[in-house]
Amino acid sequence: MSEATEQEPPKKPAGRRKFELDPRLASYKGVWVFVEHERGVAHPVSWELMGEGRKLADTLGVPLAGVVMGAPGIQARRFCEDAFHYGADLCYLMEDPVMADYRNQPFTKGLTDLVNAYQPEILLLGATTLGRDLAGSVATTLQTGLTADCTELNIDLENRSLAATRPTFGGSLLCTIVTLNYRPQMATVRPRVMSMPKKDDTRSGSIIEHSLGMIETDIVTKVLEYIPDNLQGKPQLPFADIIVSGGRGMKRPENFQLIWDLAKVLGAEVGATRPVVQAGWVELDRQVGQSGKTVRPKLYIAAGISGAIQHRVGMDASDVIIAINSDPNAPIFDFATYGIVGNAMTILPALTDAFRQQLATAKVAV
Repeated sequence: MSEATEQEPPKKPAGRRKFELDPRLASYKGVWVFVEHERGVAHPVSWELMGEGRKLADTLGVPLAGVVMGAPGIQARRFCEDAFHYGADLCYLMEDPVMADYRNQPFTKGLTDLVNAYQPEILLLGATTLGRDLAGSVATTLQTGLTADCTELNIDLENRSLAATRPTFGGSLLCTIVTLNYRPQMATVRPRVMSMPKKDDTRSGSIIEHSLGMIETDIVTKVLEYIPDNLQGKPQLPFADIIVSGGRGMKRPENFQLIWDLAKVLGAEVGATRPVVQAGWVELDRQVGQSGKTVRPKLYIAAGISGAIQHRVGMDASDVIIAINSDPNAPIFDFATYGIVGNAMTILPALTDAFRQQLATAKVAV
């Protein structure tokens, strides 16, 4: 008879090691939203981010703050008041004559100084031309992490980290990025990705003023001329209520006229997928998707568009999506509100005629 041998109990699979925040970073508290504005007009993405920042701040149990930088005057303070109306508890205000127009050098120094002085744990900016330029230089100066072009923001309660989700690998995957041992955690979000919060004119908050400490001769760049990007006739897809878009399923460039015809009847903007833009059928400003515009219209009509993730991330927040595709298995039917299986070259003219007649009848009735 053999002697019984004592066996070791099976080892438990190793779980994820719990992250412990560096004690030096424990002093960083609060969520900040940079309020972008030019020529007396605030960019809507600032208020969209304020609504999202409010959710993050409530989850963490910390205050939400706006950051306003600009020339001295009532306009800058008005943006602080608007920040309160859209959810902020307080606002950091930096006024200086050299901030009358955006230049990277003074704005980078100003925002960096504010972060070092008041230590927020999260800093959000719009993924606009201005916001991308500023966010990259501020993150570099602060030596912290920056997640760009996010489509979703959440809080990992286990370690109080910002979980920032964005497309990757050419838009074929979505990845969630966390910045563990650096603060603040920075992220940019495209306009129209987040919903606009409801404005509450009864809300108020406190304004904390901070000086910049620069003079004009300290700044290398000079403003020679201001050219607005909302020129007459330039596509404004991110703010359109109705968009008619076409993809490779339209087959030939001359068929794309059917998209224009329907858009004209509906008073809509015309959009397109990346392959259509690369083929030269329409200009770059009409591209919708990961490498184009992010839109959030009330109605989005997609004709001949398969619905690949690269396009989907730019338009799936639309209120109503109508998909027209000859392939019944096209991915776009998985998230479209209504789907029409058929030839877009036949369906689009029928829709155009139907809407034209409907609108003509409505005018007669009025």
